[in-house]
Amino acid sequence: MQLKSLEIKGFKSFADKTVLHFNQGVTGVIGPNGCGKSNIVDSIRWVIGEQKISHLRSENLDALVFNGSKTRSASGLAEVSLTFENTKNLLPTEFNTITITRKFYRNGDSEYRLNDVSCRLKDIQNLLMDTGVSTDSYAIIELGMVDEIIKDKENSRRRMLEQAAGISIYKTRKKEAKTKLDATEQDINRIEDLVFEINNQLKTLENQAKKAEKYFEIKKEYRATSIELAKAALQTFNLNYKQLTQNYDEQVTQKAELDAAIATSEAALEKDKLTFVEKEKALQSLQQSYNEAVQQVRTKENEKNLANQRSHYLQEKQQSLQVFLTTAHTQIQALQASITFTKQQITEEGSNLTALEAETTHLQQAVNNQRLTLNDARNTIDLQRADNALIQRNQFEAEKKIAIADTSIQNITRTITQLQTENEQRQNQLQHLAKDNTEKTEELEEKKTNLIQLQQQHEATKQNILQAQSNLETLRNELATENRTLDAKRNEYNLLKSMVDAMEGYPESVKFLHNNQGWNHQAPLLSNILYVKEAYRAAVENVLEPYLNYYVVNTLAEGMAAIN
Repeated sequence: MQLKSLEIKGFKSFADKTVLHFNQGVTGVIGPNGCGKSNIVDSIRWVIGEQKISHLRSENLDALVFNGSKTRSASGLAEVSLTFENTKNLLPTEFNTITITRKFYRNGDSEYRLNDVSCRLKDIQNLLMDTGVSTDSYAIIELGMVDEIIKDKENSRRRMLEQAAGISIYKTRKKEAKTKLDATEQDINRIEDLVFEINNQLKTLENQAKKAEKYFEIKKEYRATSIELAKAALQTFNLNYKQLTQNYDEQVTQKAELDAAIATSEAALEKDKLTFVEKEKALQSLQQSYNEAVQQVRTKENEKNLANQRSHYLQEKQQSLQVFLTTAHTQIQALQASITFTKQQITEEGSNLTALEAETTHLQQAVNNQRLTLNDARNTIDLQRADNALIQRNQFEAEKKIAIADTSIQNITRTITQLQTENEQRQNQLQHLAKDNTEKTEELEEKKTNLIQLQQQHEATKQNILQAQSNLETLRNELATENRTLDAKRNEYNLLKSMVDAMEGYPESVKFLHNNQGWNHQAPLLSNILYVKEAYRAAVENVLEPYLNYYVVNTLAEGMAAIN
């Protein structure tokens, strides 16, 4: 079983869809602090069923969904998919490729999917149980778990060995079986209690059954008695029905006689109604003629009142017109005087206008000349600024090249001194060997008897020479390794230098200040003036992570100028 790919969308800082492919070999993810490397481990823990929010470094489930930024809107869904290759059939399924997906919506809904089919969390846990991949296993390790393994908190080292040996799955199954046994024992105890209660209720139920039998016997007797009583009541009902029928026939005959008498009286009443209607019509005609006469009288009175009001209105209007004519005459005289005065002012203002137009043309020519001189000065200043910026860039490049050359010269001088010391040591050794050789030759000529001892000393000398040569080769290899390490460090320094120059990973505000000509470029970053030991570096970075890429200024006024 091999992890093939990881797909993240809307989870924590991953707003867009991000796919990580895990090919053959080692796959690494690098980047500055705060870029979201740890969120990848959190996404893997979350998709395989992590339920504790504290292990995902969040406060609640809503914090797992991308919350938006200044330029991006918030996401409504957090989705992570993990794909495995099952070519060795380690997972108990017939598929060669298995994709586990977990989704969480901002409204609180969540779901698990296995190969795009909805499933339960328990199904995923059962699928990964024999593989050693789970939320509490050591297949996924973070910094805190390494500390726990080293300090052996709560037998964490033993749990790791048990998982590696494949024992933890049996412990899990043992725990589940024990839980089921406990539940079964509780069910058995409950059943025994129920049996005891049922036995206690049997006697009561027997008494109730006897009472029910007696009830049914009494009900049967009651039914027979009720039938006899109904028969007697029916006979009396028949006798009453015959008597009521005779009475009904007598009442019908009486009703016919009364209907005939009512018909004769209604005919007489209709005749009286006709005479009454004729009299009422005559009365209505007289009333109508009277109403018309009254209406004509009222109309004449209204016309008289209107004529009086109109004459009174015309008199008032005549008086107001006379007053208006007198005031209009006085206003006309005042307007004629103002017209003569206005004509005099127009002539005076015309003469002033010609003088002002001449002065305006003269001033406009002066302004145009000053604008030309100002544009020339601005162009000169822009050229000087461009030259100054070019000089500063050239100076920075020169300083960088000088620093690189100084480090190279120091390394070369250090290497030359090491080679000189090695050469002196080899010359001393050669002189010493030559002296020994002459002495041994003289001793060989003088003393033939000590030939065996001299040969042994000669062999020992050869071994020393070979050892010295091997040491020399070892030192040369170490020198080459150090040179390669130096080149790697130099390349890493150049890469970091280029990243720092390009301000990669820095906030937009710091980039803006860096590119601003008016900013004090001598102001250092907080990360450049802090130095701590390696043991405390991770803790300090975690605490000061939001502030490490900020500028440090000397005064409050300088900080306010940077903000502006």
